[in-house]
Amino acid sequence: MMTVIHDLPGPDLDLILHSPGGSPHTAESIVRYLRSKFSSIRVIVPSLAMSAATMIACAADSIVLGKHSFLGPIDPQIVVTMRHTGPVFYPAHAILDQFELAKRECGDPRKMGAWVPMLPQYGPALLVQCKHALKLAKDLVTGWLGAYMFRGKRGAARKGSTIARQLSSHSRWKSHGRQIGRDDLEKMGLRIDKLEDDPVSQDLFLSVFHATTHTFSMTPAVKIIENSIGKAFVQQVQVSPVPVKTEGPQDPLQGKGLDGKTESRPS
Repeated sequence: MMTVIHDLPGPDLDLILHSPGGSPHTAESIVRYLRSKFSSIRVIVPSLAMSAATMIACAADSIVLGKHSFLGPIDPQIVVTMRHTGPVFYPAHAILDQFELAKRECGDPRKMGAWVPMLPQYGPALLVQCKHALKLAKDLVTGWLGAYMFRGKRGAARKGSTIARQLSSHSRWKSHGRQIGRDDLEKMGLRIDKLEDDPVSQDLFLSVFHATTHTFSMTPAVKIIENSIGKAFVQQVQVSPVPVKTEGPQDPLQGKGLDGKTESRPS
């Protein structure tokens, strides 16, 4: 990110953001760096910005969304190591809700047996970790909305807190992968600009998105961060060829010279 951002002039930035998300700690670092460089940021979401990417979008002065664009819930996911499945991601809110249900039902001897196999998964720090993760996500988004999108407006902190609480509500969205469209985000109070209102900008932004999508599908690239002056960071995945086993009897002279002796050949 620093490589691509370093030479960009300010004070305004258009950030085209397409990401399934990631760590809220990484999102915090990205926002801190971007806000140290630019006083006004507009985030354009041509398709999706989920989870931690939604958090980054909430640090903008405004968010540009198309009819087809969406953000996602910011409820944190916690890694729980299960005996038979190994590490699995679970919503922090769901873990807390399930523990409260266990406390209520374990008082009934008839239901206690159903909970015994599940209780060992609640390690000594798991519930505290869930509470802290939920608070971190809400606190970051509340602070960013109040400081940037609602900067100088009456009730900025309260409005930011309300939106953060709605975005982090697992009981409302039911799934971390839920798609939250433009209309719902506007009802929450986020400052949303419609991509279709400016046809020229719409064509430019979507052209960048489509070119990037084609690059992902036709090359080993898995992550691209690129700016408007030709500087880019591209992360690629190593692709190893898979040997193909042929059917049928093997040629007795395969790998041997004309005299029948073993021969090594360059690949």
